[in-house]
Amino acid sequence: MAGRLIYLDHNATTPVDPRVLAAMLPYFTDDFGNAASRQHRPGRLAAEAVEHARRRVAAALGADPREIVWTSGATEANNLAIQGVAASAVYARRRTIVTVRTEHRAVLDPCAAMARAGYRVLYQPVDRGGRLDLERLVRELDDDTLLVSAMWANNETGVLHPIAEIGRLCKERGILFHTDATQAFGREPIDVERAGIDLLSLSGHKIHGPKGVGALYVRRKGPRVRCEPLLHGGGHERGLRSGTLNVPGIVGLGQASEIAVAHLHDERRRLAALRHRLEHELLAALAGASVNGVRDHRLANTLNLSIPGVEAEALMARMPDLAVSSSAACSSATRLPSYVLRAMGVGDAQIRGSLRFSLGRTTSAEEIERAIAILLDACAGTVETVAPRSSRRAAPTADGRSTPPSAAE
Repeated sequence: MAGRLIYLDHNATTPVDPRVLAAMLPYFTDDFGNAASRQHRPGRLAAEAVEHARRRVAAALGADPREIVWTSGATEANNLAIQGVAASAVYARRRTIVTVRTEHRAVLDPCAAMARAGYRVLYQPVDRGGRLDLERLVRELDDDTLLVSAMWANNETGVLHPIAEIGRLCKERGILFHTDATQAFGREPIDVERAGIDLLSLSGHKIHGPKGVGALYVRRKGPRVRCEPLLHGGGHERGLRSGTLNVPGIVGLGQASEIAVAHLHDERRRLAALRHRLEHELLAALAGASVNGVRDHRLANTLNLSIPGVEAEALMARMPDLAVSSSAACSSATRLPSYVLRAMGVGDAQIRGSLRFSLGRTTSAEEIERAIAILLDACAGTVETVAPRSSRRAAPTADGRSTPPSAAE
């Protein structure tokens, strides 16, 4: 008989917060108007709700509300940022795009499309910890560089790139800078001005908001970014993204943004303590286990762990009450070894034995303890254990009050 599920796959998606759902519900029923139909009261109410949500998302980024363009999610936002900028006649003389080998497919695939269209695309390597080499990046930038696209936080390892430093390098050279902030939004402090960001992609379902809604930040001044639409048909969103707006989803994203930012610092500390407990116990118990990615520059909620001697898929099948991931969720259909870990120099055997644990708002200390027990039981007889848990020195308690191992987390 199945027990209560422990969900530790929040980097794939998150449950909708009840407060978010409550904010959305009226816009499915009573306030169902089309935000473009401002001639009557239902349409005006919908338009007002959309603009209120726009102000909320802008505030979470330190942006002007007029710089927020609604999309169906971060994948569309990434495509609009990369392909839309490249299509603008303003930048016609620049034909090089620089990105990173560990980017999400929602960035790599649009970049590949631009390469087929005749653009030069440079893929930057990362070190063993998953971080970009800034000195190498500088050498790649020249007068032909149109855009640099580097994700804020990696979806598989949680590794954080030095976004402000990349933004400064791009600003000094008059190069546009785009960041896919899907995993960082609502989890890390973001200020687009301080970080020198020109375009930023985000999604609702990573922060306990609804699926099917996201946004693209497009800088209006210093410099003003020119971007051509991918969709045509009505001129919605100031011509950048035509189509009837998903009012309930947009309202939910606005509400989720405000909640996430209001509790960001406390939640980071709480999740870092829980993640530290999980990591400490598993590394202590499983001989040869190792963390993938630098440990002092990553999201507070993410642990990517290689366990020797196991196949992650088979291990997950033995843990029906524990939801974790063996690779990026949107890449799982391919059943190929993680290209993110491979780019970091991780061997195939380690990749096959890698699990991603990603914690969230619903994760409790009790669930972490149960997850540890479930995983160790599943590994019993397959993986060499160092010592019984009772005989090891206790780790810091996972009560949400412990100090994380590094202030950078």
